[in-house]
Amino acid sequence: MRLIEQHWYRPRGWLTALLAPLEGLFALLAALRRQAFRRGWKTSEKLAVPVAVIGNINVGGVGKTPLTLALLRDFAARGVKAGVISRGYGGEAATPTEVKPDSDPAVVGDEPLLLAASGAPVVVGRDRVAAGRHLLALHPDVELILSDDGLQHYRLARDLEIAVLDGKRGLGNGRLLPNGPLREPPSRLETVDAAVVNGGDGALALPAGLPRFEMTLRPSACHALDDASRTRDAAGFAGLNVVVLAGIGHPERFFDTLAGQGIAVDRRLSFPDHHAFVPGDIPADADAVIVTSKDAVKLARALHDAAQRARLWVLPVQATLAPDLCEWILARLKTKHGR
Repeated sequence: MRLIEQHWYRPRGWLTALLAPLEGLFALLAALRRQAFRRGWKTSEKLAVPVAVIGNINVGGVGKTPLTLALLRDFAARGVKAGVISRGYGGEAATPTEVKPDSDPAVVGDEPLLLAASGAPVVVGRDRVAAGRHLLALHPDVELILSDDGLQHYRLARDLEIAVLDGKRGLGNGRLLPNGPLREPPSRLETVDAAVVNGGDGALALPAGLPRFEMTLRPSACHALDDASRTRDAAGFAGLNVVVLAGIGHPERFFDTLAGQGIAVDRRLSFPDHHAFVPGDIPADADAVIVTSKDAVKLARALHDAAQRARLWVLPVQATLAPDLCEWILARLKTKHGR
């Protein structure tokens, strides 16, 4: 699997040829599904409030969760009550389930738990239409729903589609799964309403006329797993055996962010996205283990030994956007719905 993922960004000719038949089958099935909704063979269902989808056409971490958190923060600052629906990847919930700050990530998933910590109402469910209706039944004051991922969940009608892209990796080799990292062809970007580019040098090419927003992830000081008020800067880790651990879609971005903080790291450990951590995943010889906020919500549940928990530190990041995406969304919805 790692060879294939490397091939997505550093193509190998022989592997391209080998995977071409599978790519063709994936492309056919994806195209048939899109056409089924476009031609009315399958119908999309609307919710009672506007829906903005925050999604991507490629697999792997692109920064959807920090973006959604930033939008929730900005909507709240403007007095707009926004809620979130999510598939809840990594969770076992089969029916619509509300996510509370103390929910079990094994049930609701890791990213929804992180989103719920913001105070916004969050519901997970494999059927996002049902999830949206459940959210509105529980929170009838919600004025806008953000669908975390779901760009390809066409049964849910949406008012806005916002595609998130990695500014450094872009679309890789531009090919569909499993020959490349794409769920849909690059031409799909011609039909979304806006693109958010996470990092990079601004050189990523987008369709002409597509509104573009640049996202920057700004880290804060590391804080203790069990006490967010206890912080530590790079000097505080000097002389320690420091391990950085990540179970996210694109761990290299987190590793680079940590390096930018000037923290000397002895070892980097990568786990699959949505990995279910166990105590044995934490190196016994590490003086300090630095993790992402997303992994922290699972590790807080998985680790019960006080000494082991005391060695864990979390590096939080906050997304900033230029220009103001929240304001743009509200303006577009006002034009569309007069609200």
